[in-house]
Amino acid sequence: MSGPYPDRRELLATSAAMLGATAGGMQPKPAPRKKYAFKKSINLWAFPYPEKMTLEQCLRLAKDAGFDGIELNYDLESDLSPKSGPKEFATIRRTAEKIGIAISGMCSFLFWPYPLSSNDPAKRARGLELAGKIAECAAELGTENVLVVPGAVHIPWRTDHEPVPNDVCDKRAKEAVRKLIPQAEKLKVFLNIENIFFNGYLMTPGEMNDFVDSFKSDRVRVHFDTGNIMMYQFPEHWITQLGARTKNVHLKEFTKKGTDVSLEAFRPLLDGTTNWPAVLEAFDKTNYKGYLTFEYFHPYAHFPEALIYQTADSLDRMLGLKG
Repeated sequence: MSGPYPDRRELLATSAAMLGATAGGMQPKPAPRKKYAFKKSINLWAFPYPEKMTLEQCLRLAKDAGFDGIELNYDLESDLSPKSGPKEFATIRRTAEKIGIAISGMCSFLFWPYPLSSNDPAKRARGLELAGKIAECAAELGTENVLVVPGAVHIPWRTDHEPVPNDVCDKRAKEAVRKLIPQAEKLKVFLNIENIFFNGYLMTPGEMNDFVDSFKSDRVRVHFDTGNIMMYQFPEHWITQLGARTKNVHLKEFTKKGTDVSLEAFRPLLDGTTNWPAVLEAFDKTNYKGYLTFEYFHPYAHFPEALIYQTADSLDRMLGLKG
């Protein structure tokens, strides 16, 4: 040492010694991640179906990526529509069973053009008819989960929806669900009421609980969506208050970093502001045992399989299976 400060050779030697100590095992090990036993699922909207992939290809891709289940969507023009019946649904069920992937539930966008609380009686009737068909399809496919949007005060993305007063919306929504319960009991499916927030109805966990409990039927439960209330609320708060009412779950990632309130505010899993450790712990504390289904509306334009594998990897890390 030529003075009060170490020279370059001494600094290099010290750095090498520190690196050696780290490599030798002195670096503290990260705490093991808690493992959760939830089942992994993904919604069909994350796939480029039917434009670029067949339903069977989607089922195989989901299985190859490591998902336990896939949530399918009922529409007016697809393999899962009024154009299909028991024969076609049985074929889909056999295909899924052969591939080894479960159908975790049935979902649909049809509750928006045909709201169960619409001011138009024809739309209400059509919505109720379609809800019944969705339930029948679910039973044929071997799933017990039917997502239901019971009503809407407002639908921001539709210009053809006339706003419905809150009390009227509530009355019509309850009437519709009551009419669906006998069929649900016969088919042995659950009518899982989804929280939307953007529809101006069932805005708090207390309102959701009161709605579900009012039917005094085990067939009416909750389909909880983590992203739909993220703009002003927090999913970990809802989960504990909904408790055992939750029968099925959507994991929708949401970011509060922007000002966009369209579907673009929903992001790929982990690319948002959701407190996932708190969410998973809340589900665990309520003894939830069902599916966690990633829902996303924008299949990748190029290499669409990347989104599926990325989501499976993210879920594995969230559930403590990797890391």
